[in-house]
Amino acid sequence: MHKSGLVELDAVVAIARRGGFRAAAIELGMSSTALSHAVAGLEARLGVRLFNRTTRSVSLSAAGEQFVATVAPALSQIRGAMEAVNSHRDKPAGTLRINSSVGGARQMLQPIVLKYLERYPEMRVDIVTEGRLIDIVVDGYDAGIRAMETVPGDMIAVPFGPVLRYAVVAAPAYWKGKRRPQTPGDLMKHRCIRARLASGVIYRWEFERRGESLSLDVPGVLTLDEPTLMREAALAGAGITYLPEWSVAADLAAKRLVRVLDEWTPAHSRLCLYYPGRRYVPAGLRALIELIREQR
Repeated sequence: MHKSGLVELDAVVAIARRGGFRAAAIELGMSSTALSHAVAGLEARLGVRLFNRTTRSVSLSAAGEQFVATVAPALSQIRGAMEAVNSHRDKPAGTLRINSSVGGARQMLQPIVLKYLERYPEMRVDIVTEGRLIDIVVDGYDAGIRAMETVPGDMIAVPFGPVLRYAVVAAPAYWKGKRRPQTPGDLMKHRCIRARLASGVIYRWEFERRGESLSLDVPGVLTLDEPTLMREAALAGAGITYLPEWSVAADLAAKRLVRVLDEWTPAHSRLCLYYPGRRYVPAGLRALIELIREQR
């Protein structure tokens, strides 16, 4: 979009949305210096300051708030018009911005995204990973990737990949001299690697068997907020962890990790690509959806 001749307007809206020049520059694929010059040039021509700047923060001025409230919807309409024209091309072109969990991006990259780029060489895919669930419309993304049950109800979801399942695992060294848990309640006598969600809440491990379900705030001296770190800690013998099955499949096969409570962790969800249901679907996103459906 920043190459469309609307650099200054798109820059102002991106800074307002992102709350800073650096994040907006990354979103638009520009340098912070170029972005700053674009905004300064627009402010000079308008004769008003659109942003209040300090060394620590950037916020819209009163004039800036009024300007963005008017310009942002217009830019959205222009983007829609450009995408509508783009749909008449033989193959889509442009940039597809996707927000995803780290696990979701890993699941989608090899079988789908790389094939998509090979099929549509004029497309670019920009994937941003983070733990928290965001508003993809407000933050300027075309689509998101999350577990099905976390997708907002006003979004259209396209499932992909296998059904998700979790595994309770620990290294062989950890199990030495210990009685392996037979029921989830037995975990309360063990050292577990606890997980902190992006919201700051400690995740309660979830279990289900024959209609019985429960969740546990397991004990442990180590709390982490990133699955890769939890896996590494488990491999080092630090305790028992609860991770997506696909992320530890190779470790289980190589016997670097040992699984317990298998019958208590049934498959329960799927990942999906999701996007707004009340707006024009860009040609590049439609092509990605078609590829997902082909593979499914």
